[in-house]
Amino acid sequence: MSEKRRDSPVSTLVITGGAVLDPETGRIEPADLLLSGGRVTAVEPPGRLSLSDQHRLSDQHRLADDDPQLVERIDATGLLVSPGLIDLQVNGAAGVDVSSEPDRLWEVAAALPRHGVTSFLPTVVTSDESARDRAMHTLAAGRPDDVPIGARPLGLHFEGPMLSPKRSGAHDPKLLREPSAELIAGWSAEAGLLMVTIAPELPGALDVIRELVARGVLVSVGHTAADLAQVQAATAAGARAVTHLFNAMPGLDHREPGPVGAVLGSEGLVAGVIVDGLHVHPVTVAAAYRALGPGRFLAISDTTSALDQPDGPSWLGGRRVLIGDGAVRLTDDGGLAGSAVGLDQCLRLFAKFADLGPAEVLRSATAVPADLLNRSDLGRLQPGAIADVVLLSEDLHPMATIVGGRLLHDWHSASAPEWTAV
Repeated sequence: MSEKRRDSPVSTLVITGGAVLDPETGRIEPADLLLSGGRVTAVEPPGRLSLSDQHRLSDQHRLADDDPQLVERIDATGLLVSPGLIDLQVNGAAGVDVSSEPDRLWEVAAALPRHGVTSFLPTVVTSDESARDRAMHTLAAGRPDDVPIGARPLGLHFEGPMLSPKRSGAHDPKLLREPSAELIAGWSAEAGLLMVTIAPELPGALDVIRELVARGVLVSVGHTAADLAQVQAATAAGARAVTHLFNAMPGLDHREPGPVGAVLGSEGLVAGVIVDGLHVHPVTVAAAYRALGPGRFLAISDTTSALDQPDGPSWLGGRRVLIGDGAVRLTDDGGLAGSAVGLDQCLRLFAKFADLGPAEVLRSATAVPADLLNRSDLGRLQPGAIADVVLLSEDLHPMATIVGGRLLHDWHSASAPEWTAV
C-alpha cells in the first residue's frame, strides 16, 4: 500500500459480505457496514444497505451520482469484521522503545495496524522525569508530517516509577520513586495521561491514587508486593485494574490471597493478562478467564521495540535486552522484559489456551478496554462509533485494518479481500 493512500482523506467505505462481530452480545452475523466521515454510519443485513440514503452520510461525504469514486467498496466475504483492537500496554514496536525515545511514539503507532491494532496507550516504563515530559509533549504535538498515519494513541500509560523495589521486574530499581504530590504534578487525563500503574502498599500511594482518579486517570495496581487488604484499599481509593496479572506480584496463596486473589475473588477489578505463551502458563490463562469472565479479562500485548524485529540486542526503558526465540529478556539476569508479539498473536494464543471462539477472545481486546477507558465510541461497531475496523481470517490473522475510516493495512493473499470502487 502506498503512503499516499495511507494519508489520503477519510473516504466513504462500504464493507460487504463479512460476518460482523458484536463483542458485547457475542453474536457474529452477516451484515454490511457503511463508514463515513470517520464514523460507523450504518450496519444493515446483507443487501439492505442503501447508498442513496443521503441522511446516513455526513454533509462532507454525501454521495453524488456523477462521482462514484467517492465510495470505496471492500468485499469481506469469508472474513470476520470486528471492531479494531485496543492495546493498553505498548512499550514500543518496530525497533522503537517509547521510554528511551518518546519523541518517536508516532512511529510505534504506524507499526501497529498490521497487527489489527487501531488504538493504544504508548507506555512509558520507569524512567527519569524527562522521558515522561517528552512523551506528553510528543503526544500533544500530534503526528509529524513525515510519519505515516497509524493506530490512534488514546493517551499515555505511565508504568512506574511508583513501583515496589521487591517486584520491579524489568524496571530499573534505581529510578523507582515513592508516591508524592510533587511527583504527579501535571499528571492528568487532560494533559494526555490516561493510565498509571502503581504499587498500592507504598507510603502515600492511596492519596496519590485518589488524586489521579480525581484527575480522570485510570489507576492500575501492578509491580506490587501488596497483600489482600492493601489491594482492597487501593480499590476503595479508586483503582479499577491490575497490570499484567500474575507477573511482578506475589502468587495466590491459600492463606494470603494477595493481588491475584483480590482480582479473582472480586467482581470489580479488570485484569490485564499478557497472553504471549511465555509470561503466563496456558492453563493459568484458561483458569483466569474462567474466574474473571468475559467482562473483566483484558488482553494486553506488553509488546516492546522487539515487535517485527529480528533477534538481537535492543532496549527497554534504558536497560539492555536481548531478543531471541520469541522472547525479550534482560541481558544481566535473563528475566522477561515485555513481549515480542502483537496483540493479534496474543488473541490467537488466548483462543487456543482457553478453547474459546473468536467472539470471546476479541471482546478482551475491544469492548473490555474501551469500557475500562469509558470510551463508548470505541470497541464496538454501531452507528456513531469511530470507524475503527479490523477484518480477520478464520484463524484471527488481520487481513485489513481501518483506522478512523482510513484503510491503513491490507494483507494481499489468496484469502484476502479485493478492494473495488463502486
